[in-house]
Amino acid sequence: MNKKHMWLMLACCLIPLAGLAAIFFFKIPASTALLVGMAVFCPLSHVLMMVFMGRNHGETHPAGAHVHNETE
Repeated sequence: MNKKHMWLMLACCLIPLAGLAAIFFFKIPASTALLVGMAVFCPLSHVLMMVFMGRNHGETHPAGAHVHNETE
């Protein structure tokens, strides 16, 4: 397991725990915490998906170059 994956796994475990701690320690209503969590999760996940999925994955094509397949 590489370090980046380890940090991602740690963050995915600690973020829900921080939400539960906010509910219990600061007496925040669970419905409010869930609503805010969903409102933040959706745009954040899209931004992270665009960052991590937009890589070339080792391809040697220059950026912006379109590769034609034989069937096109």
